[in-house]
Amino acid sequence: MPIRTIAVFCASASGADPIYQTAASDLGCALAAHNICVVYGGAKVGLMCTVAESALAHGGCVVGVIPEVLVDLEVAHNGITELHVVDTMHTRKALMSEKSDAFVILPGGFGTLEEMFEVLAWQTLRLHDKPIILLNINGFYDQLLGFLDHAVAHGMLKQKSREVLLVANSVQEALAALELNP
Repeated sequence: MPIRTIAVFCASASGADPIYQTAASDLGCALAAHNICVVYGGAKVGLMCTVAESALAHGGCVVGVIPEVLVDLEVAHNGITELHVVDTMHTRKALMSEKSDAFVILPGGFGTLEEMFEVLAWQTLRLHDKPIILLNINGFYDQLLGFLDHAVAHGMLKQKSREVLLVANSVQEALAALELNP
């Protein structure tokens, strides 16, 4: 199945190192160049905004999905292609998944991790078979990846489930993992 839309999970913060914003910008640009629509959390803050703004600046499509509570906090990005306002975070994730052919995870905090683990769990349960790419910029996720290997070694996570999470260290590697020409 060709990839036409990619859900991008990432921080509502910009991060301490500018390399994270650079990667977010590069990802938005690359997805626009491949005519792939970005589906993201709909915010105008942090790495989320950087991905969206970059995709838009390069002629791309950007679909945001944001819960009402965040709109009320004035973080909704009203300058994107489509903005869906939903009732809960659960609805947000379900709609993002429904609208996406693949998932790319940039650095982030609890929300990003929760989104990533949910789509991983859904794939383990065979609720989808979409690619899931962890963009491990600057080794941001090295310790998490080590923990997942630890979980496999201790029999808490099956190796085949661990292998569902594809790891890329650059935007170019992520595109290659998605079988897109970098």
